[in-house]
Order: sequence, then C-alpha cells, then structure tokens
Amino acid sequence: MPRTTASEAHERSVTFEVKDVARYLQEALGQKLVAYMADVSDPKRVGRWAQGAQTPRDDAERRLRAAFQVFHLLLAEDTPHVIRAWFIGMNPQLDDDSPAEAIHDGRLKEALAAAKAFVAGG
Repeated sequence: MPRTTASEAHERSVTFEVKDVARYLQEALGQKLVAYMADVSDPKRVGRWAQGAQTPRDDAERRLRAAFQVFHLLLAEDTPHVIRAWFIGMNPQLDDDSPAEAIHDGRLKEALAAAKAFVAGG
C-alpha cells in the first residue's frame, strides 16, 4: 500500500466533496462515531450528509474534514480496524482523551498532532 503523506492527507480533506467525506467516514468508522465527532445528536444526519440530502453546518464540516484527514494520515500505517480503535481509545498525546473526543470538542490541531505522533512511532 502506498504511503499517504501528511500533505496528501490534507489535500484529500480539502478537495473531496463533503458528502464523500461523510460517506467515507461513515463506512470506515460507523455512523454513531462520526456523528459524535461532528457534534450532532442524530447519527442519521451523517447518512443524509453522505447521500447529499443535507449539508452539515460549517463547524460540523470542519470536524468531518479533520477526522478524514487524520484517518488518511493513519491509513498509511495501519488498517481501518486499528484506526477506529485509535479514534476511540485513550491517547497519551491528548491527556488520555480519545481523538474522537478531541475532534468533538473542536481540538482539531491536537488530534492531528496526536495522529502525526502515532505515525512517527510515539
């Protein structure tokens, strides 16, 4: 599998349409986890975004794109199963919050930094 660089992961996160970002994350991580990270209470909303039936608010879209960027950065190193576990597990780079919690809380740079540290072996 070719390695995804940080710049390639970033490029994907800004060039993909938001419906494609939502669809990809929904398939890879599950609707409930994506809804949590996007800070929406109804997981079905993620499905409506993925279908293009609705568009997320700006803050939800930022969270989706950040999660998508992080996912693609980690995909260079691990399988989707491991990446999902990384998103929901306690992370020492985030004071033992999960990356999903950090994204939910809007701490997008911190989540990306934790992903880069994970890829670097820390």
